[in-house]
Amino acid sequence: MKTHEFTIVASGLDPEADGYEDRFFEAGCDDATLSFQKGVIIAEFARQAVSFSKAVTTAYKDILKTGAKIERVEPDYLVNLSDIAERSGLTRQAISLYTKAERGSGFPNPVARVTSNSPLWDWLEVTEWLHAQAKIDREAVVEARIVKEANRFLELHDEQSDNFTRRLELLEDAGP
Repeated sequence: MKTHEFTIVASGLDPEADGYEDRFFEAGCDDATLSFQKGVIIAEFARQAVSFSKAVTTAYKDILKTGAKIERVEPDYLVNLSDIAERSGLTRQAISLYTKAERGSGFPNPVARVTSNSPLWDWLEVTEWLHAQAKIDREAVVEARIVKEANRFLELHDEQSDNFTRRLELLEDAGP
């Protein structure tokens, strides 16, 4: 089994309440570091599982057992140049050259803040392009796809649905 790192952002519980942290521990979140920032619960997981989708879905179910409402899964899919460099293990300069088509062509276009000095890219699109260039492995693409789909699902559906688990597990086997 591998250790998978990700964050679940949740709400609906009072961090000052008696037994707040115990509630998470008893629900199976003993592999998460909890914090409360900007009005939301941050559960940073280092979860051992056979796959990234299993790690996310089991953490998802464990968080629901606490009575919290899941807001989203992170890392966020919107990334700037520095985020891309950090996540990919490449230099910021190399990423900058890719975005300007000075080191290959076809790098994805920004999807937000396009006219600003700090545009944002879709991490899934970036991972797919980097994988096609043999700069990152397939696992990074799969993880980006799972996080993006998990958040899309949370926006569109009732978080209690069993479809959440099935959708994420199907993505694990999808090609890059």
